[in-house]
Amino acid sequence: MKINVVCVGNLKESYLKDACKEYAKRISAHATLKITEVKEEAYDTLAREEKSILPLLKGHVIVMAIGGKQLSSPEIAEKIKSLQVSGTSEITFVIGGSTGLSPAVINRADTLLSFGKITLPHQLFRVVLLEQIYRAFSINAGSSYHK
Repeated sequence: MKINVVCVGNLKESYLKDACKEYAKRISAHATLKITEVKEEAYDTLAREEKSILPLLKGHVIVMAIGGKQLSSPEIAEKIKSLQVSGTSEITFVIGGSTGLSPAVINRADTLLSFGKITLPHQLFRVVLLEQIYRAFSINAGSSYHK
């Protein structure tokens, strides 16, 4: 399984970089992980970001959106497992920047996923997403991590 994470903006804080590195290492036991950072634009943000994001969307595309479906950790694990069973070998998660994502990126999604109605800085959200991806693989592997 190949997991892509497309993020608008880059990580600035070392503690966030360290957390992402740790979860990337853990995920690597289950899947190939590629994180791609797209420049957060200051002017005409969504249209410019869209041009950078759309070519990166491969496999089953899961866009993180506040209006998306809320799934529990076991449900996320089941989603990943069902994609694998159905022959999907690549999943791309998309995290927007502070101004969100363009309608074209949102419309390209196969799944819209939300982690609730709270607002998180997109740098911190990346850590949370990577942790949930690792947790999903741990659940599917029968590991005790997720408990």
